[in-house]
Amino acid sequence: MPLFFRMLHHVNPTEIVMQRIIWSLLLIVAILAARGGLKVLVIALRDRRIALPLAISAALIAINWLTYVWAVHQGQVVAASLGYFLNPLVNVALGVVVLKERLRQWQVAAIAIAALGVAILAASALTTLWISLTLALSFAFYGLVRKLTVVAPMTGLGVETALLAPPALAYLVWEAGHGGMGFGQDLATTLLLIVTGAVTTVPLVLFAVAAQRLSMATLGLLQYLGPTLQFLCGVLLFGEKLSTGQMVSFGLIWVGLVFFASDGIAVARRSRTARA
Repeated sequence: MPLFFRMLHHVNPTEIVMQRIIWSLLLIVAILAARGGLKVLVIALRDRRIALPLAISAALIAINWLTYVWAVHQGQVVAASLGYFLNPLVNVALGVVVLKERLRQWQVAAIAIAALGVAILAASALTTLWISLTLALSFAFYGLVRKLTVVAPMTGLGVETALLAPPALAYLVWEAGHGGMGFGQDLATTLLLIVTGAVTTVPLVLFAVAAQRLSMATLGLLQYLGPTLQFLCGVLLFGEKLSTGQMVSFGLIWVGLVFFASDGIAVARRSRTARA
């Protein structure tokens, strides 16, 4: 994601997000049409029990997208990665508080170590902490809403993008009238903006499937992988500097991840042995 959005550094972040919404909707509608699922999409849009919670999740993911693209444009990829390191911890907290999930002893230890790392990182990056918190909270609550909303992943994403499409289209029309639109500027930019549909849709569909099938704790564990790659992009490719406190905190976060993963592997092995 950071590598992709860096190629659109010359386009306004708000336009990128609005383009993401439009092209995502077109792609989803095409996929649903090919699978005979358009009727289900229309029914879901008309069902308040589905449309209302998905309106909330749509707003949350729009906030998340805009914050993330802006952060990449401003050279704050490490701060964005912190947000997604925080996100699994928020997921675990929501799983325990809202869904009444129980944590094993090693899971608690892993989360405590990771939380200490996040606390140190937050203290050493106060000026960009709002980026991290916005990304973490918006995506964690997005995952919770999607987990609690009984709707197929592709249909749910179709509803979300359909609800976001009118304001997105209105913004693009306004921007075109004021001569600042990136779309159509040149062939490369136009193609990249079109591709944002696939770049957006594929990860969100996979996430929606995972959110319904996995516990929030397991979902939290897997979500450490993405921010690790983002962190490496920020430091190794974009040359963002790290303080001593940041290095210590990331080390603690990864130690916590090792604890969490080791516990999950051990439980899986015991489960296979019991079935055998």
